[in-house]
Amino acid sequence: MMGNLARSSIILVLLLCCTTQLVTLVLGDIGTASSYAPPYTPTKCGGNREDQFPEGNLFVAVSEVLWDNGAACGRRYRLRCLSGRNKPCRSGTVDVRVVDFCSKTPCPSTILMSNDAFATLSRSPRAKINIEYIQI
Repeated sequence: MMGNLARSSIILVLLLCCTTQLVTLVLGDIGTASSYAPPYTPTKCGGNREDQFPEGNLFVAVSEVLWDNGAACGRRYRLRCLSGRNKPCRSGTVDVRVVDFCSKTPCPSTILMSNDAFATLSRSPRAKINIEYIQI
């Protein structure tokens, strides 16, 4: 027969293991993302400069939540699709650079992604997806 102390210790260890696993699943903030189409210039960060766009056109425009009065220009984020209607998510992550401010009022998502960046996370080009994002 197991003593109360041993039983309590086993339960505590199991709870700690479960809690640790849950905490490691979410590393960043949660928001929404959708795509936006060209023309991508002029931008609030680099105007008409072509060199502002990173390789592979993996860039985004951000809403007021992340804009930080323009300090967001050049910031990099790692994004991961969490969910959306009709299961649009692809596995993996994408690293993007902020090049613009979402000028739509209200902005339809936390982050507007270039078509190329969005295609790396979503099978559906017109979807609005739930994302996890972290500054890198």
